[in-house]
Amino acid sequence: MNIGDIISSVLGIDSNGKQVTTSDFKGTPLIIYFYPKDNTPGCTAEACSLRDGYENLRNKGYQIIGISKDSPASHIKFADKHELPFILLSDESTEVNQAFGVWQKKKMAGREYMGTVRTTFITDGNHRLTHIINKVDTKNAAAQIEKILE
Repeated sequence: MNIGDIISSVLGIDSNGKQVTTSDFKGTPLIIYFYPKDNTPGCTAEACSLRDGYENLRNKGYQIIGISKDSPASHIKFADKHELPFILLSDESTEVNQAFGVWQKKKMAGREYMGTVRTTFITDGNHRLTHIINKVDTKNAAAQIEKILE
């Protein structure tokens, strides 16, 4: 995905098992953040930063959506545990990760595997990409986004 592209209409499955699409957010700018796994240190730091900055970002008109490969049940526990006010969507098939180009080969401890590369996408109200953050500052994710939006 590149700046100026219209994002994929399918975004994932919500905690009720319903497929969520961009048409559910007509005219609303989106902050879509892809993260590897619920309840891991970096992912928790990022989610909590976005939770703490949620009101400011909503006041700017943005809806925040988190997407990972975790199940809806995992998302419910993660959101409850950390009091996350935004939507978490499941992409267990990695179809959405692939559409956004964040499902990539990764390396850890000399082992190669496929996984989600932490990335944040920001769109306008027509869901056209305005910004892509490839180097997410997990502890300061909300501030990083706000600085971009200034």
